[in-house]
Amino acid sequence: MSDNETYSEEVLEAGRLMFARPWDFLTSVTDMANLPPAAGTEIAFAGRSNVGKSSLINALTGRKGLARTSSTPGRTQMLNFFVAPETPLTIVDMPGYGYAQAPKELVEAWTNLVFSYLRGRPNLRRVILLIDSRHGIKKNDLEAMELLDKAAVVYQVVLTKADKIKPPALVRLIDETKAALAKRVAAHPEIIATSSEKNRGVDELRAELCNLATQ
Repeated sequence: MSDNETYSEEVLEAGRLMFARPWDFLTSVTDMANLPPAAGTEIAFAGRSNVGKSSLINALTGRKGLARTSSTPGRTQMLNFFVAPETPLTIVDMPGYGYAQAPKELVEAWTNLVFSYLRGRPNLRRVILLIDSRHGIKKNDLEAMELLDKAAVVYQVVLTKADKIKPPALVRLIDETKAALAKRVAAHPEIIATSSEKNRGVDELRAELCNLATQ
């Protein structure tokens, strides 16, 4: 599990400063033809509907209303891009998956858009794959991993809602997740446990993303 000891004070401070800048919405796209110019480093956030993706992006950037949260799963149906001035990092909020009530054609359109983006975006450095700590890796998470492996895009698991389970259960979950990821060709071995509500793991994730954008 990632904690402050994983990152130096210097790296943590660099991450804090990067995310202290005024982050803002850039654009939404439903078609590859409308993607903004590839510049700097892009980090995409993926996860099941209702995994807490928007809440985590808002916690990272310190902007409560930046990524829209909704009690209705599946609301994010586009690739949403977020940027900050003089920052080499772009955050991409990808459509949530695993929403059972979404029409099949819509799910296929989302999947095609996501896969095209994953395979064709030259400055995409990593996908942050969010897993709900209360549920662990589900069938559709495994399907997402297959898609990422196939697209040959490095992805890193970040656990959300880590405050909702007891510490021993979280340790077990991290160990089980690491074992599952060991068999995956594109999976990054480091796991970060977060809680948007308690601001847990947010500094560490900021440091990790800052490292990726500035290396």
